[in-house]
Amino acid sequence: MKRTLSLLIVFFTTLTSCSQPLSQLEQIKQRGELIVLSRYSPTTYHTKGEHFSGLEYDLARQFAKRLGVKLKIVIPDNLREMIHLLELNRADLAAAGLTITPNREKHIRFGPVYQEVTQQLVYRQGNKRPKNLTALHNGLLEVVADSSHIEQLQQHRQEIPKLRWTTNKLLDSSHLLELLQLEMIDYTIADSNEVTALQNHLPELRVAFDISEPQSLAWAMPLSEDNSLYDEVTRFFEDITASGSLDRLIEKYYGHVRRFDYVDTRAIYRKLLTELPKYQSLFEQAADRYGHDWRLLAAIAYQESHWNPEAVSNTGVKGLMMITSATAKEMNIDDREDPEQSIEAGAAYLDMLRHRLPERIREPDKTWLALAAYNIGLGHLEDARILTENNGQNPDRWPDVKNHLPLLSKKKWYRQTRHGYARGREPVRYIENIRRYYDILLYDKQNNTVDPAPNQNELDSLQQNHPPAAL
Repeated sequence: MKRTLSLLIVFFTTLTSCSQPLSQLEQIKQRGELIVLSRYSPTTYHTKGEHFSGLEYDLARQFAKRLGVKLKIVIPDNLREMIHLLELNRADLAAAGLTITPNREKHIRFGPVYQEVTQQLVYRQGNKRPKNLTALHNGLLEVVADSSHIEQLQQHRQEIPKLRWTTNKLLDSSHLLELLQLEMIDYTIADSNEVTALQNHLPELRVAFDISEPQSLAWAMPLSEDNSLYDEVTRFFEDITASGSLDRLIEKYYGHVRRFDYVDTRAIYRKLLTELPKYQSLFEQAADRYGHDWRLLAAIAYQESHWNPEAVSNTGVKGLMMITSATAKEMNIDDREDPEQSIEAGAAYLDMLRHRLPERIREPDKTWLALAAYNIGLGHLEDARILTENNGQNPDRWPDVKNHLPLLSKKKWYRQTRHGYARGREPVRYIENIRRYYDILLYDKQNNTVDPAPNQNELDSLQQNHPPAAL
């Protein structure tokens, strides 16, 4: 009797546990796939060369790895469809640079804030800069349909009844910025992070003024009484904030583009047409030999010489890659002004510097640290790495080391180092410039537009066959 009773208890306990529905988090793990809605734009998710890139993509990839599942990115046609898919529980979350607004909070649930932006009125260089929203009556203001920008404009309309705009249901804000560059519209509204990310590619854009206070970005999830996914997302952002991983990702995407140089940007776009074709095959050949991206080598050469093979500095370095006589001897070349020899020497030297750094250093930090050594020397770089470690930061991370390189010009600090004084700010600017040029070279040079979003079948294929961008 006792045994029968025990068996019945086990049976009913098992039956009860089987009948309980799985939580959102358990469903994702059982499915083995995290379904994430995003936007195809430079600030969220896009192809960079042959790889995927974007702040939202990197964050979503880290979160999927944390859960031990695959990542599936889905690109809805527009913002309204994105929110509707969340309402219908057709996706787990949206990682799309969504602004938290009171209206959206009625339909979806937001996770922790990870970035702040302001909404900005953008116009084109050469046109008169409007002083405020009341000065827009003579121009066409076009904004993304169902966006937070419209909610903000509706608030302004309470004070400016004559304020008018048109909405676009087909294009997102990055493509409206392109229309502005092409003079097809007069004004648009965009978030500050997107303007920053695109200004090097669309150099005629100008910010007139902010139309909002700083606003919060967050991931969005379906409204639910089930807190399992929400709690895990919260823990994820707490962990990457505490570890510095979030700051490093923001630095990766925005650290090199905050300082915009209009003249310099216009100049490189001209030379993309006139000078680069003369040397592109040489960059490609050297890149194949040493495992570099040819566009990175081209970006280094542009920073060094503006693709002038006869360039000579006041310190005696020469050629496309501005090779010193000592490096030329070490790399076994005899004519620094010969483009092929210069590119070969520069690629080989960068490869050698990378291999001299500790093997444990991961990309893209290893490349940026090697480029710092290319500029300032391996000894001074090692001094900066030691200072970084002594100050409790990571000597294998470029964002940490770049904060300590400028200390090499201060007596208090360089007296502590083996190699002494160095102009430590120079490699920081040097790498920021190279990263900007590299981004420009990755951009679509032929039509000067953001790559169109692939359809979902193409995205699924790309996600299976292409890794994330390293640089």
